[in-house]
Amino acid sequence: MKYVSYQVNGEESYGVRVGKGIADLKSKYGETYPTLKDFLSSKEFSEGNQHENESVTYSEEEVQFLPVITNPDKIFCIGINYETHRIETNREKAGYPVVFHRFAESQVGHNEPILLPEESDRLDFEGELAVVIGKPGRRISKEDAYEHIAGYACYNDGSIRDWQHHTHQWGPGKNFDATGGFGPDLVTRDEIGDGESLRLQTRLNGEVMQDTTTDLMIFSIPELIEYVSSYTTLQTGDVIVSGTPGGVGAKRNPPIFMQEGDVVEIEIEKVGVLRNPIAAEAKQKQQAKTAAQSV
Repeated sequence: MKYVSYQVNGEESYGVRVGKGIADLKSKYGETYPTLKDFLSSKEFSEGNQHENESVTYSEEEVQFLPVITNPDKIFCIGINYETHRIETNREKAGYPVVFHRFAESQVGHNEPILLPEESDRLDFEGELAVVIGKPGRRISKEDAYEHIAGYACYNDGSIRDWQHHTHQWGPGKNFDATGGFGPDLVTRDEIGDGESLRLQTRLNGEVMQDTTTDLMIFSIPELIEYVSSYTTLQTGDVIVSGTPGGVGAKRNPPIFMQEGDVVEIEIEKVGVLRNPIAAEAKQKQQAKTAAQSV
């Protein structure tokens, strides 16, 4: 099954894909499970095949997509997790995963603009596979890791490169508002075989920038879950963004950074296509101000 978070007329909701439409689920379960994150812990989610017969509520064009999980407790991002990216960044091989964190406010949904901030013109793309936790746990073994996964989604770990490298800590460059794309769908684990190799592509204005398969990760998804859950309890709705391959814009000659008017797409086999236009944050603010004044 494929689940989505979205809003219509400013009201947030969640639903399930049915054919080419979306069946709203918040109207049925919202009193108990107000968000998709809450719904992941329900029996209705674990028995999700019953939703195949839901009636379509909206077409895709009628909704504004939100990040798949709008209110995660924790977002873990994994750095340097493909050999091609390790080589292009000239880093030594590591014995443990590189982990940093994102804030929920840094994320946007499918088709929503990723914002080029006023402080920098070095907005880079990073196509990645995101893992969404369904079953909570601490000190989860590699052997049990897949049992804790609710599903998968596409992710663009948009990075403000100069701010990322102000210090040894990457946090500032990874957390500008509305720089990380997340969506469009949460594709449930039963749709994808455990450990299945999936092709991942990043395209900028239609041109392929990154192209890999997920079996080439240095640290596998079970290894990431085992490592992260060793130091903190993974909760339902937590997100692990599993790393990007080589081909990032900053390491090209000459460098390629995303500009206003660009369109970036992350496509992952069996998971979907995440599409985001690039917009200048300053212009977005001015347009919002003008619209408010005209009301």
